[in-house]
Amino acid sequence: MDNILLVFLCLLMGLGMQRVSAFPKNGHLALNQFVIYIALPSLALYYIPKVSVSTDLLYPLGIAWIGFMMSFVFFYSIGKKLGWPNRLIGCLVITAGLGNTSFIGFPIVQALYGEEGLKTAIIVDQPGSFVVMATLGIITAGIFAKGEPSRNEIIRKILLFPPFIAFVLACVLNVLKVDFNEHFQTVFQKLGATVTPVALVAVGLQLKIDKRSQHWKFLRLGLLFKLFITPAVFFVLYKIILGGKGLAVNVSIIESAMAPMITGAILASNYGLKPKLSSMMVGIGIPLSFLTLAFWYFILNTF
Repeated sequence: MDNILLVFLCLLMGLGMQRVSAFPKNGHLALNQFVIYIALPSLALYYIPKVSVSTDLLYPLGIAWIGFMMSFVFFYSIGKKLGWPNRLIGCLVITAGLGNTSFIGFPIVQALYGEEGLKTAIIVDQPGSFVVMATLGIITAGIFAKGEPSRNEIIRKILLFPPFIAFVLACVLNVLKVDFNEHFQTVFQKLGATVTPVALVAVGLQLKIDKRSQHWKFLRLGLLFKLFITPAVFFVLYKIILGGKGLAVNVSIIESAMAPMITGAILASNYGLKPKLSSMMVGIGIPLSFLTLAFWYFILNTF
């Protein structure tokens, strides 16, 4: 409950600070860079070395990787058919393809399924959503931001992306079965914990609710895909086609129904992919997702 309250308070603070003249007009840019260069790498260095690799990873891992590819196919196909600009397509692919599987997902899963459910949620998030954001997310951002970047340029951006560098280092530690000492772990944990408040304040600073905005129709389509179409596909795939049962499957499907990822919106914003729409996907998607998550929890308990 504390984490959920934190989400709403930080969004409101960001919105309120838009009216504070003493706060820099482009202050959200500095907050975005803090998240990318410090907070996200710290998360990777804290969590990834602790992940246990097994076949149990397959269901939760599929949520992030399959979900992002679905988003790419869906919005790229529609966008090209309707003549959307590349920046709009890229924005929707990233924000609708990446779920808020940790900062919203963790407290909700813990409340619904307890500590055992949280173990599955961590798999969905760390080797799943986090890695997809740091690889496919930045590739997509690079492609749609500039149109036709060279292969070398894309590779360079991935290799120099701070969260990806931290992820590679953390994976090496995981393979070697070693971890940082307790003092470093505590520091990484505390720095990583700043992702939610800092990122949400940054989102609030950029969030503009304009009833006449042309973004509304794209926002509706993006949230329809993220909150309804994506979990519906995974429900059919995991429950009906593959016959999956048990806690890991249910938690995976619930995680697929989470609101758009905060850091995904920041990634899109940093690359100039419709920053206002990116902020709206998070700012409106998060409160709306509490209603849609109740619906999917009911469906999972019924079948």
